[in-house]
Amino acid sequence: MRFTFRRTLLATLAAVTVLFASTPVAVAEPPGRPTAPPEFVALRDVAPTIIEEIRYHGSHNFVGRPVPGYREPLCIVTRPTALALREAQRQLLPLGYSLKVYDCYRPQQAVDSFVRWAQRLNDDRMKEEFYPRVEKSSLFEDGYIAEQSGHSRGSTVDLTLVRVPPRPQEHYRPGDPLRPCFAPVGERFGDNSIDMGTGFDCFDTLAHTDDPRITGEAKRNRALLKETLAAVGMENYPNEWWHYTLRDEPFPDTYFDFPVARGSLTG
Repeated sequence: MRFTFRRTLLATLAAVTVLFASTPVAVAEPPGRPTAPPEFVALRDVAPTIIEEIRYHGSHNFVGRPVPGYREPLCIVTRPTALALREAQRQLLPLGYSLKVYDCYRPQQAVDSFVRWAQRLNDDRMKEEFYPRVEKSSLFEDGYIAEQSGHSRGSTVDLTLVRVPPRPQEHYRPGDPLRPCFAPVGERFGDNSIDMGTGFDCFDTLAHTDDPRITGEAKRNRALLKETLAAVGMENYPNEWWHYTLRDEPFPDTYFDFPVARGSLTG
């Protein structure tokens, strides 16, 4: 009975991952982009039950549009990171949870596009959801936007926890009404994540992992994510409950710019 349940659960998670990964969004990219070193892999090749919802491939993100460099809704990471996440998933599934990743490797061209966006102060179409209490002019000073990102080194991921089987996921369409990312569950965007106190990419101090205003279930959920990932060698960035980096990352000083696409992988 337990084997049958686990087999059904794994099949359900794999189907959900395909559903998120199959939504086509066209992003114009110049030809001839570099390829990844052989140390990089597609996460689904190593840990296929981890759900992938790559936000920067679509329009439900703080810039409100697909981001340059994300040719496919694919999580690419270094192999040691993929193995660490696989082990975390192995520990979480018996507890009734799955990991869900929002972002993994991020090309430098995507980071550069965030910098350009932050400088266009009149482009605030997503402010009401992602940074309602922060002035766009202060995003650099407050550390929300920077000219380099650990994601570009390939061993940083943004992720959350989802109960299994996953609940239905709200689908954002450009122009849909926006709701503050720090609103209570049921009022903010209907992500199928368990309650983490805020939504993903919430530019607000409530997103700080140990913010004392986060209590009860949300606090316990953040702690479960943090403790599970710490046990497999991943460290949290304190200002973002969703942001984790492999402690012994293989490329600590290298920022890559190959596009997020299956064709970028050489290993």
